[in-house]
Amino acid sequence: MRDAALSAFLARNGLEGASRKPLAGDASSRRYERIETDEKSLILMDAPPPEDVARFTMIAKALTERGYSAPEIHAEETAEGFLLLEDLGDDLYARLFEAGVAEPPLYRLAVDFLVDLDKSPPPVFLPEFSDEYVRAQNEMFLDFYVPEKIDAPLETEPREFYGDIWENLFSKMRVGPDVMLLRDFHSENLLYLKNRNGLKSLGLLDFQDALKGPAAYDLVSLLQDARRNVDETLASEMIYHYLDETGVEEAAFRESYAILGAHRALRIMGIFCRLAKVEGKTRYLDMIPRMQRHLAGNLAHPGLVALRNWLQLTIGEGKS
Repeated sequence: MRDAALSAFLARNGLEGASRKPLAGDASSRRYERIETDEKSLILMDAPPPEDVARFTMIAKALTERGYSAPEIHAEETAEGFLLLEDLGDDLYARLFEAGVAEPPLYRLAVDFLVDLDKSPPPVFLPEFSDEYVRAQNEMFLDFYVPEKIDAPLETEPREFYGDIWENLFSKMRVGPDVMLLRDFHSENLLYLKNRNGLKSLGLLDFQDALKGPAAYDLVSLLQDARRNVDETLASEMIYHYLDETGVEEAAFRESYAILGAHRALRIMGIFCRLAKVEGKTRYLDMIPRMQRHLAGNLAHPGLVALRNWLQLTIGEGKS
């Protein structure tokens, strides 16, 4: 039935009989195709409910209105979860790096984008990266990753202790006003658009889960990539570049960066275990060692000693 609805959507947009080529997807239920005719090339997003393509459309429009290169929306069928998007090409950062393209200029471009994005208030319709959101995301780690390590469900007392630790970190997690967070801001969601200039040369993908929250989060996503190693010297240079360009107070920002980095690493490790256990997507387990290294690096910050001790005592991890 969904295939019939998709065929009808394409036909309504003059694409009946067009060439369709599957593209690599992500950890969600969304799938993508390149739709080609002699005149044009578009990207199909097929996001079955309960996915909400209206959020993607709203955020894409907010980004393009600010002068950034998110895909333009050519057609949408919100109820079914179909979008036809501008085709921004195949020059993903990850592919360019694999081909030997120099990394520093492209990472600097991405950091410059974050600096510029932070200058404007986030769209009012975005949900908040709230304390409650972090509490909910913590459950993913406690419910799926920890039981794999201790071969049993986590008992109530250490779970409550873990929650108390995070209650003491929430205020330190936030430095400055909230900004727009794309959240999945990493090498497989960024494109280099060689025919555009300045910040427009950065193509943006996979931002439908955007929130408004602490600025350090997307910098963490970029430099603590789950899918590839980022040279430590380069990462350090990019953090200094961000600090220089924004003028944010360094010590407070670095503590926020470490807290958000730990949160993100723990969350992703929980997600990867859930994907393997519930959906059979075991390929993500290969990325966990990289996230464990990111976690250990974040836990080296003195502000995270309580979390580091909890992890070492409970699951024997967190030591660099």
